[in-house]
Amino acid sequence: MSFSSDVKKELTTLEPGKKCCQLAEIALYLRFSGSITLSGGVGLRSSTGNPAVARYYAGLIKDYFGVKTALTVLSGAGISRGRSYELFIGPEMNSDAVLRECGILSVKEGSNYFTDTIGPDVARKRCCKKAALRGAFMAAGTVSSPSARGYHLEIRCSSQALAEDIKKLMTGFGLSPRYTLRSGRYVVYLKDGEQIADFLSLVGANSQMFSFRDAKIYKDLRNTTVRAQNCEMANLEKTINAAQKQLADIRIIEETRGLDNLPQKLYEAAVKRIENPSLGLTDLAALFDPPLGKSGLNHRFEKIAQLAKGIKE
Repeated sequence: MSFSSDVKKELTTLEPGKKCCQLAEIALYLRFSGSITLSGGVGLRSSTGNPAVARYYAGLIKDYFGVKTALTVLSGAGISRGRSYELFIGPEMNSDAVLRECGILSVKEGSNYFTDTIGPDVARKRCCKKAALRGAFMAAGTVSSPSARGYHLEIRCSSQALAEDIKKLMTGFGLSPRYTLRSGRYVVYLKDGEQIADFLSLVGANSQMFSFRDAKIYKDLRNTTVRAQNCEMANLEKTINAAQKQLADIRIIEETRGLDNLPQKLYEAAVKRIENPSLGLTDLAALFDPPLGKSGLNHRFEKIAQLAKGIKE
């Protein structure tokens, strides 16, 4: 089972909220998962691949509107043959009243029309906005496992207007979503792990939020350790390469002029390096009496390098 499925399974166990929150959640779920039918009157079909989600909203719709939706199990074709679960609200189930209260069907100049935005009346209060986001996520949302390489949560929208509405709802809770057009649909998404955890808490998936944070902490700690090890290895390689270059310069001088002909300070630096071929500058400088600074010792090796270069030329 995917992490998205685990999140949605937890959300189906929540107790129904206040009536205003129930309406907001139902409205967003139907808008994001449903399609309008016009055969024999206005109806609405809502489809999901998650049976727990289908049962949850069938019960929520019955509790709020007092209508029993028709629930049908459809077998998919092809290799995967995945099942889908369809809720249907037809004219005999007062579909007109349901769609109007959900803000999906409205009247303008005496004529019915279908809206393409969430609408201000569906989610006025802060609690209702949380429920609305929950409904949208349950219908058209996914979230990657926290153990995956990157963090990603998205809600797929059928229009730019809906994407703007979802983005506005998220922004109202301090989140920073973006949206893009992908395969003909707008996708509102979050990429920041902390914000995804905040979203999960916001919609009520607290158990999965804690699981997400635990996995994120472990992954971040592991990545920090790997970066530290890589940095340490890079620094060690840099130290070894610098020491080998200094030894090569010293060897040129030793084989041509002899180290005894070096000025006293350069002679001491050369001898210390020969005796300690693997030490970094800081540790090597500490061996002098009195101890040298790293920059002072480095200056001596630069002088040795200039002498060696002159001999080679």
